[in-house]
Amino acid sequence: MPTTNNPIVLCISGHDPSGGAGIQADIETLAALDCHAATAISCLTIQDSCNVYELIPLAPEHISRQVEVLLHDYKVQAVKIGLIGSAEAAAAIGNLLARHSNLPVVLDPILAAGGGTVLASEQLIQTIVQKIIPHTTLITPNSQEARKLTKEDALPECAAHLMNMGAKAVLITGTHETSSEVINTLYRPNHEPLSKTWPRLSESYHGSGCTIASAIAAGLAKGLNLEHAVTTAQVFTWQSLAAGWQPGRGQHIPNRQYRNQSE
Repeated sequence: MPTTNNPIVLCISGHDPSGGAGIQADIETLAALDCHAATAISCLTIQDSCNVYELIPLAPEHISRQVEVLLHDYKVQAVKIGLIGSAEAAAAIGNLLARHSNLPVVLDPILAAGGGTVLASEQLIQTIVQKIIPHTTLITPNSQEARKLTKEDALPECAAHLMNMGAKAVLITGTHETSSEVINTLYRPNHEPLSKTWPRLSESYHGSGCTIASAIAAGLAKGLNLEHAVTTAQVFTWQSLAAGWQPGRGQHIPNRQYRNQSE
């Protein structure tokens, strides 16, 4: 029988019934990039392409159990964390990361929905800062999330603050800024900031942050260095957004299968 040796990425995130973001976005991205997604659900949501209407966190012990049995069974090459759901869940995830410190970790700190619903309490934010960021290889906030996490205004200061919290590197994405083009900047200790500029697309997208974080995790799982993983993930994400579509009444969603579709 044919076999595959696709790298395995463990994704810890919420379920988005609309399919635009969350675990489904992780699975689609990793499959498109020739990786296998092993998934642990952190919370359920009631949402569509317009907004999140309810968030139902899973018990921390259920999250931990999902992760532990997967790590016992699979050789996981990277971890991607998205929507967490509760401070208790964040503490449990932080404890798991401390016990498996050899794995590269990409954190997409989802604090609010595209429709405006707040998805992270101050207690959850503080637990992310204290328990998860110190174990993070790369954190990928958009500019609003970076300011919310650090209470800083200028983005370079946000990045410096996040690295002082323990993140090894920071990628701040610029889709929420007012510039005519989107500027994403990678910050690392003892390196000059590395900025990539992308044409700003005309639509608003649901799941872009999940896509870029999962794509970076895919690159790290394949053995790429951080700069290469971040660069290739940006290309994949922009192309997915450019090929995106509007299935409902709200935001567009990325087409992460664009490379498999005919012209």
